Formats: sequence, structure tokens, C-alpha cells
Amino acid sequence: MLDIKYIRENSEKIKEAVKNKNIDLNIDELLAIDDKRRALQMEIDEVRAKKNKLADAGKSGKPSKEQIEEGKLLKTKVIEIEVESKIIQDKYLALMVKAPTIPSADTPIGKSSEDNIVIGEWGAKPEFRFRPKDHIEIAEDLGLIDFERGAKVAGYRGYYLKGKGTQLVMSLMMYALNKMTEKGYVPFIPPTLVKGFALFGSGYFKGVEYDGDVDEIYQIATSDKEADPSASSGQDGSKIKEQKFLVGTAEPSLLAYYSGETLKEEDLPIKICGFSPCYRSEIGSYGKDTKGLYRVHEFMKVEQVVICKADIEEANKLQEEMIGISKEMHEELGFNYRQLKICTGDMSAGKYKAYDLEAWLPGSNRWAETGSASNFLDWQSRRLNVKYIDKNCEKKYVYMLNNTAMPSPRPFMTILETFQTKKGTVEIPQVLQKYTGFGEITKL
Repeated sequence: MLDIKYIRENSEKIKEAVKNKNIDLNIDELLAIDDKRRALQMEIDEVRAKKNKLADAGKSGKPSKEQIEEGKLLKTKVIEIEVESKIIQDKYLALMVKAPTIPSADTPIGKSSEDNIVIGEWGAKPEFRFRPKDHIEIAEDLGLIDFERGAKVAGYRGYYLKGKGTQLVMSLMMYALNKMTEKGYVPFIPPTLVKGFALFGSGYFKGVEYDGDVDEIYQIATSDKEADPSASSGQDGSKIKEQKFLVGTAEPSLLAYYSGETLKEEDLPIKICGFSPCYRSEIGSYGKDTKGLYRVHEFMKVEQVVICKADIEEANKLQEEMIGISKEMHEELGFNYRQLKICTGDMSAGKYKAYDLEAWLPGSNRWAETGSASNFLDWQSRRLNVKYIDKNCEKKYVYMLNNTAMPSPRPFMTILETFQTKKGTVEIPQVLQKYTGFGEITKL
């Protein structure tokens, strides 16, 4: 969410960002509705002032018939204006949530992911003296995944990790968590069942409220019940009607940890990371990557989050630090990978600057996104109401950044395809062996 004053002062730049990010938003309409919203509020204040003045005059004696009649008219007038104001306010918010952060000057202008720019590649594509298999064939040959029974039990895109496949994935998670703590990030296991404000605040709702047709989020249909019937109001065993959702990443839970709070500048930056299961409905990817692990409904991930003061230079440095840690892990795992600078057309509304990392899958003959580092400036913190007090005792909104430190599926796929051998085994990267307890996956 942007500040309306900022939008007014930078309307042309915001319009350019709307165009470049492919957002359906008319800034002139937003500003006109804001004018109407403010005018109605002034009118409400004026009518209420007259009503209060009339009430005060009546206290000195019995109000006249004219005063009583005028009071009724003013009361009706307030109600009518408030109804109109509510309609205008709803329209205002529906447009405000779409207003984008102006991207950084070095963000490429483009229409889609096809226009992202590769800014570096590390490692060499592995060469084989045999036909390399893709991760599906390897996993099935070695008994690491069961897609058939996964689909039977979980439905479309369901799967079971098995045996050493389970150990390999968990080794990736432990490796990433320990790497994060070594780099000064405090580890969390955050809630994955959250209230809607956390998802709205972090930008995972396209609009003001959840829309199951466009938001790739699972909503929980079952109502909660408080378990203690002897407790105070709201905990009497009655149903709780508040909506709950499953997160697609630990980011919303970690950012919402400080929602509604005012932090101290000396405590910034705050560096945290979270391990969590992740759930995604993948509405927008219907028909894409239907086989294997590339795009699934549930997986695990270690996510990085940084909260810092409102300083673009510092935020940029922290973003480079975050992506640098991910690159270090890619190199320690022995991946051939590349870094992309994300263009405006492949960027969500709130992002100021974004990078992706992609690892090469030799068996699938494609690049696979394995990381994404984003700087949102204060777009998320305004929604979540997270501020800090600076050295001048002024309150400001913090800047928020996030990065995919380690997702489970695609690095797992990369290991299987990169380190497969002619004899049908898979060698385990050295950095993972202390977690797996073995250096090679062989046939059962």
C-alpha cells in the first residue's frame, strides 16, 4: 500500500509503474475518488458539528419544535452521507491496494518473464557419456518418490517422498537452516495456518479480500472452536467465524510477527528465517508442468526475511547480501546456476527490485527457478502497520525484504539430475552428507 499523498505528488511516475507492471489501475480515477472521499468526510464533520451545536443549545431549556425537526433532519443527513461515504471508501481501497511501488531505476522494462535479464551464470553444465534421465525417471528407479499413490491420496500434483528421498530433502532444509543461523538469521518455525490480514499485508491477496478465483491460496473451510468452555468471552466452545488460510511461504507469517508494532531503530535490521510447509493452489499454472515435482501443491521451504530502516541504499545492500547467501549455497551444492534481474512485467505490484536464481536441470534440459529475492520498501509495512522510531524520535514505516533461501522440490530435482551416474545411482553433495548419513543413493 502506498501513501495517497505520495501518489498525488508522484502521479506520473506511478502511472508509468502501472503501465510497466501491467496493472489494471486508473490513477486519475483513484485521485478523483479520493477527492470525493475527503469531501464527504468534511461534509459528515460539518453536519455532525451542526447536530452537536443544536444539541448543546437544547440543553439550556426545552428544545423547540423547530429544533427537534432540524435535529431529525441532520441525523438523517448524517446517515445518508455515511452510506455514500462507505461506498466511496470501498471503491477507494479497491484501487489503493493496486497502486504499485515505483521500481528501481535499474529494473528492466519488460512485458513478461521473457524479458528478464540474465546478469551472471556460475558453474558449467554437466556433461554425460550416457543419456541423462530426468528427475521423474531417476526418482522412480531409486524408489524416492511415488507419484501414482500420491495422486490417489492427495489428488492432482500429489506425491509421496520415500526413503532416501525423504532424507535428502530434509538434509537440504537442515543445511539451509544452519547456513542461515551462521549468517546471523534467527530461525523460526512459524504458523502455516494464518488469518487473512497476514496474507493481505504481505500482498498475497490481489485485492482487499480473498478471491478464490485469482489468489493462489488455500482457504480453510472448517470453523475453529475454542476449547476452554470455562474461559472468558470468545473462548466458550463456540465457533470462530474468522477466515483462516494456509500459507504458500513463511514470508507472511514472519512479516506479520511484528504487525501493529513500533520498533526501535537501534534494533534494525532484524534478520530472521523460517522453515515451513508451503501450500499453493497454482490456479494460474493450470496445464503447466503437470508431471514431476516442478510445480506442486505442497512442499517445504526455508525463507529469509529482513526488516530494516527506511533507507534505500541499506535495503539494496541487504538484498544483495540475501541473494549472495543463496548463491553461496548453490555453489556449495555444486549447481550450475544463473541470476536474473526481474523485469517490470514479471514483478508484483509491491516490489521495488527483484532477482531470481535458476539452476540447470540437465535431464530435463531446462532452467528451474530455485530462489527469488525481493525488496518491497514500505509497501508491505504500511499494510501490516510496522513502524520504527528513528534517531530524531520520528515514526517511520520499516522496509521489508524477503528471499527464498531453499525450497525443497527444485534443488532436490537438481541434485538427482546433476549428480546421476551411468550405473543409475545419485551422488550426494559433500555439504549434505553430514545430514543424510550417506554419500550415494543406490537402487534398492
